[in-house]
Amino acid sequence: MAFHEVRFPASLSFGSVGGPERRTDVVTLANGFEERNTPWAHSRRRYDAGVAMRSLDDVEALIAFFEARQGQLYGFRWKDWSEFKSCRASREVAFGDQVIAIGDGVRDAFQLAKRYASGGAEYLRPVRKPVAGTVRLGVGGDALQEGVHYAVDPATGLVTLAEVPAAGDEITAGFECDVPVRFDTDRIQVSVASFRAGEVPNVPVVEVRV
Repeated sequence: MAFHEVRFPASLSFGSVGGPERRTDVVTLANGFEERNTPWAHSRRRYDAGVAMRSLDDVEALIAFFEARQGQLYGFRWKDWSEFKSCRASREVAFGDQVIAIGDGVRDAFQLAKRYASGGAEYLRPVRKPVAGTVRLGVGGDALQEGVHYAVDPATGLVTLAEVPAAGDEITAGFECDVPVRFDTDRIQVSVASFRAGEVPNVPVVEVRV
């Protein structure tokens, strides 16, 4: 898949509108009961980058970024200001934020992930685009050092340990992350007159599978 490892200007994504979506097929039976199924194992996020445009300089930066990505052709990184950390927004990233795996005595590579839990149910979301330099890792409750005990691939979210964790050891991680996205349009329409009057362009952005 065509993807540029570059982030959409964070100052322009701040204030954008968006979040996760699910796809659910609902069938209503003759007796009034429902059957619900989903073809998606993971949610997909959508945003509107146009909402965050505050000046004509912002619009110029948007158009430059859009042209460099050639519209929908190339994916890119997006900072979701509502959830870009492995921890709560008010906390600092720490190595114990998320349990990403349990050691089996064989594997030494693990996928970063974020867990969402509520009412006894949970969802584990793979994290494919961690921010370089922010990943903290721990094994069995002990903090590890990047470059010595583990390596991170910021393009895939895979972490590789220098030593295989013992069976039963918890592998934990903390990180900041981006969302892999693309523009969901090949056209951006901007009117200087309407922008000055308070109208902003519609710039849809959608998450891509990587």
